[in-house]
Amino acid sequence: MVTPYKHEPFTDFSVEENRKAYQDALDYVGTQMGKEYPLIINGEKIFTDKKTTTVNPNNHSQVVGYVSKCDQELAEKAHQSAQEAFKSWSKWDPEARAAILFRAAAKIRHRKHEFSAWMTYEVGKPWVEADADTAEAIDFLEYYARQMVSLKDGVEVNSREIEHNSFSYIPLGVGITISPWNLALAIMCGTASGPVVAGNTILLKPAKTATVISYKFMEVLLESGLPDGVVNWVPGSSAEIGDYLVDHPKTRFINFTGSKATGLHIAERAAKVQPGQIWMKRVITEMGGKDTIIVDDDADLELATDAIAYSAFGFSGQKCSACSRVIAHEDVYDEMLDKVAKKAETLTVGPTNFDNSNFMGAVNDEEAFKKIMGYVEVGKQEGRLVTGGTGDDSKGYFIQPTIFADLDPEARIMQEEVFGPFVGFAKAKDFDELIDIANNTEYGLTGAVISNNRANLEKARADFHVGNLYFNRGCTAAIVGYQPFGGFNMSGTDSKAGGPDYLLHFLQPKTVTDQFKPTV
Repeated sequence: MVTPYKHEPFTDFSVEENRKAYQDALDYVGTQMGKEYPLIINGEKIFTDKKTTTVNPNNHSQVVGYVSKCDQELAEKAHQSAQEAFKSWSKWDPEARAAILFRAAAKIRHRKHEFSAWMTYEVGKPWVEADADTAEAIDFLEYYARQMVSLKDGVEVNSREIEHNSFSYIPLGVGITISPWNLALAIMCGTASGPVVAGNTILLKPAKTATVISYKFMEVLLESGLPDGVVNWVPGSSAEIGDYLVDHPKTRFINFTGSKATGLHIAERAAKVQPGQIWMKRVITEMGGKDTIIVDDDADLELATDAIAYSAFGFSGQKCSACSRVIAHEDVYDEMLDKVAKKAETLTVGPTNFDNSNFMGAVNDEEAFKKIMGYVEVGKQEGRLVTGGTGDDSKGYFIQPTIFADLDPEARIMQEEVFGPFVGFAKAKDFDELIDIANNTEYGLTGAVISNNRANLEKARADFHVGNLYFNRGCTAAIVGYQPFGGFNMSGTDSKAGGPDYLLHFLQPKTVTDQFKPTV
């Protein structure tokens, strides 16, 4: 019997011992820069001629690693390996599969700062954000292992005197996990380990700017006893292998986290039945958001300021759950805007791999930098630039916390996902209008309401149409097992990662009736 689930605690960096431990991890990981990494197919390490170069966004002259790229021939080999491994892995005792996740969690916990340090280098995460990312990865392993143990015997159903009926869950088959760069360890770990502990085998295709941390996770899985072929690690371009794997007739499901455009592309291709395909493919997606914090007329404005600043600018706003819109009641709008602007101007921006002094590091890469700065120019046409709006990509991809005010709710920067340290303000005359504006996007991922009016909070509970709604706190930082995560509308299929239903996406129920005597 395993102990009850409890989420992994975060590191307190006000403690000198913890700061030194993290700095030691940074120093160690800094000695590991620039190595080459192979594919892993059926347990075999395969180096290819074509490489992806991953760099430190805080210092884009520093190469983190050179990662082999998978082509279609090797992707097919990986798929066949997964098909073969499924024959035995799917029949493993679920508790034995769970034990591998428990062991992997213990290994990552033992090397927690090392894994976080890799993310500080590879995706530019500040210490606190990297630490939370690693903690969440541990949580996914621990939580999904326990969920599989709870599901292993199925669910009791009724039987008549002449029969015994059973209702149990069996795995689907071979799946494709396509993970993002922003929660480089946590989401990649969760979207891989969930299907696997349920008895499926997968091809894991990580984001190109977060490949080395993904490889380090693969090393842990193999060290923890995962059989060859259960997870095949196939980084590569979407053009080369992405569509190929989605279209593959033996692909049973696709588990994707990323942009709306890519998610819809996958869903469309997966809907087409290929020659030799005998099932409808399942598609599980999380595709982003345009998330709003509502500030009511009786709100605690100090609480609201902190909630908005952290939700909008934590990890440079590079979270699908980040606050990118603030809708404030007209009676508190000016004061709220002033408080958040002054708070934003105190936030430090700079490299995160030297010490813990900077609140924000760089944005992900040159492409992200140009996209965000492009939205700054759009914002100047649509509203009033209050603070920020400047960037420096000479050494790293740094952008100052940016606030636009007095926006039309239908403005582009109030509708389109920017994915950067960028927030827009608009006002409303009453709570009904606050809710109406909050709901006026095509997304429906997260939202928050800062209010001391319980009637208004209950109205928001019913009418604010998002998958994760928070009262009197920020709209980011869902914890596995506590706030199952996923959104409505164009935010995806509402998978509720880290929740009690998540593994059911990768299982199919089977009913067996054992009849004892013939009926009349």
